[in-house]
Parts: sequence; C-alpha cells; structure tokens
Amino acid sequence: MTESNTSEPTNTASDQTVPKAAPKRRFGGTPAQILSALKFYKILAYATGTMLLLLVAELVLRYGFHSVLVAGGTDSTTGASHGFGMVNIDGGVMAITGGLNLSTMVLIVHGWMYVIYLIADFRLWTLMRWQFGKLVLIALGGVVPFLSFIVEGRVHKEVLAEVAANPKAAKRY
Repeated sequence: MTESNTSEPTNTASDQTVPKAAPKRRFGGTPAQILSALKFYKILAYATGTMLLLLVAELVLRYGFHSVLVAGGTDSTTGASHGFGMVNIDGGVMAITGGLNLSTMVLIVHGWMYVIYLIADFRLWTLMRWQFGKLVLIALGGVVPFLSFIVEGRVHKEVLAEVAANPKAAKRY
C-alpha cells in the first residue's frame, strides 16, 4: 500500500485562509419604509398589548365573578333603567336587555386589532428579511399578556441598530 495519493492538506503560506468579509446586509425596502413599518408596528404593539390586558381582566370578571360589564339597557326583572356597571350572568343569562355588552366589545376589538397587528408584524418582518422564527415570536406578543411590550422594546432597538449599522445596505430596488 502506498500513501502517495492522500489528499491531506499541506500547511503552506499560500493555503492559509483569508477571513472573508461579512456578507452585505440586505433589506426588503428603504430605510424610510423600514422606519415607517417600525412606527406602525410600535403603535399596534402597544394597542394590542393594552387590549390583551383588558381581555384578561374581562375573562377574570366573566369566569371568576360570573359578571359582565354592560352600559345602558333595562333590567328585565324590575324594569328599571341600567346605567353602567357589572351585571351578574347566572346560568349564562344576563338580566339586562337592550344594553351594550362592553365585555363582548373588548373581545371583538382585541380580535380585529390582533389581525392588524399581524399585518404590521408581517410588514416589518419582510422588510427586515428576518428568519421565520422571529415572525412567530413577534406574533406571540399579541396573545401572551405583557409580551407585546417586551418584544416591542427589543424589536425596536434591533431594527434601529441594524438600520444604523447598515446605512448603505442593498435595497429592494
């Protein structure tokens, strides 16, 4: 057996590796578009986080105290006018008719706001060209109480740092 055909590398000066430059950062849009998407995301992160906290309070009220928050209406047992306040829901039936169920409104508003929040997340994610896991983490901010405030702060800092560190990053157009 001869060992003349081995393919082991030799250590010569010409074989030494030269450190490669870091790949150029590419964004999916201009810095102005990114900062605009960041502002839209920030507003919706705070609004969705606030609505989520109201939703948690509403769920505690509904399932912990068997009550809902109602504005207006008429008490169906006494015929008296109901202004604003909590109404007991014994057996799933509310004793007030014709009022505005604010607890249900919180559910609806949070749901639609979360949809718009997801659009803002997707817009920022595509412009920054992040990994898919980042989109999932940002999206979870709208369903885990207090997480939207934490994630928004980190995302905001990261976006500003990346845009500032790559002022001449290749743009989409």
